[in-house]
Order: sequence, then C-alpha cells, then structure tokens
Amino acid sequence: MRVKCILCETIEKIDDESVLAKRLRNRPIHTFMCENCSERIANKTNARIATGNFKLYRSPKVEHDF
Repeated sequence: MRVKCILCETIEKIDDESVLAKRLRNRPIHTFMCENCSERIANKTNARIATGNFKLYRSPKVEHDF
C-alpha cells in the first residue's frame, strides 16, 4: 500500500497486511506520518517540555456515583 506523509508529502510503501494499513483503509480520519516527521515532532515536543513552559491540558476526570 502506498501512503503519503501529511507533513512532508513523501510517498512510502507499507505492507498491505499491517495493522497501520488496515487502520488507514477502514478509518479515513487516521493519517500517516513518516518516521522522520514523527521523530522531529517528538524531539521538538521534548525540548518544549524541558523548558518548563509547556502545559499539557487534559480534561478533568469525571467520577460517576452509581
């Protein structure tokens, strides 16, 4: 299966029987990102976390009393 990276638009080939290929076929909202772009984003995110100015906003956990 041929896939295109959403950031750098390089075309790569992945195995048709892989879990990633199945996910991309069955759920069009899922997108593919190449290994280079994925590493670049991870490195930049870790650098931002290290500065101390990075805040990760998560939704508060809702407790249900049943």
